[in-house]
Amino acid sequence: MADQRIALVTGASRGIGYFTALALAREGIHVIAVARTVGGLEELDDAIQEEGGTATLVPMDLLDFDDIDRLGHSIQERWGRLDILIGNAGLLGGLSPLEHVEPKTFEKALALNVTANWRLIASVGPLLRQSDAGRAIFLTSGAASKCRPFWGTYSVSKAALDALVRTWAAECEKTPMRINLLSPGPMRTAMRAEAMPGEDPKTISHPSEIGDSVLKLCSPNLTESGLIFDFTSQQFLKAEAPTTV
Repeated sequence: MADQRIALVTGASRGIGYFTALALAREGIHVIAVARTVGGLEELDDAIQEEGGTATLVPMDLLDFDDIDRLGHSIQERWGRLDILIGNAGLLGGLSPLEHVEPKTFEKALALNVTANWRLIASVGPLLRQSDAGRAIFLTSGAASKCRPFWGTYSVSKAALDALVRTWAAECEKTPMRINLLSPGPMRTAMRAEAMPGEDPKTISHPSEIGDSVLKLCSPNLTESGLIFDFTSQQFLKAEAPTTV
């Protein structure tokens, strides 16, 4: 496995994470699949094996930050590097006026959508630097900038994630690493169904369609970094910002 690329995928037991892991495995990449749901991970492993791929299953709760640190140490001991990080796991946090959001709900969404990814960066960032073409992709949303009524918890957390990832990308600008955000747009996931219960799922994209975009962002030939890749338009977006702080 010394020459095989290694990818870590969070939230891998269903939806975008599941099909992302499967797409990577089909390309001969060994997948470290992280999720809370053991049954979903086992189903993923079966699907990967059917495709001739390999995976390491890691049942864990990303809200246990010490476990994230231990995961980095385990990857270091076994492989000595990481080539790809997919920060997919996320939480909607419900839809409610900001004044009515319960503190524990707001804090949990921030913890999973932002803090857990920061801890992942701290834990496996040094391992990505050991790769000749380290790639990191984090799932974002248009909600980060649209700021629609009642979506405050999710919007705030995704806006913070965007800032986190773009800052890390800027800090790694002079390295071989490429770090980007992926905005899937409307997609047939459990989170989308929670947010849009009246929507016909057949009218939006299936998460199995996102594989080619993920592979593009993971390519050793990728030059873009610190950007948002919009799945719907298949284009990189660059946030406009003032020239001074």
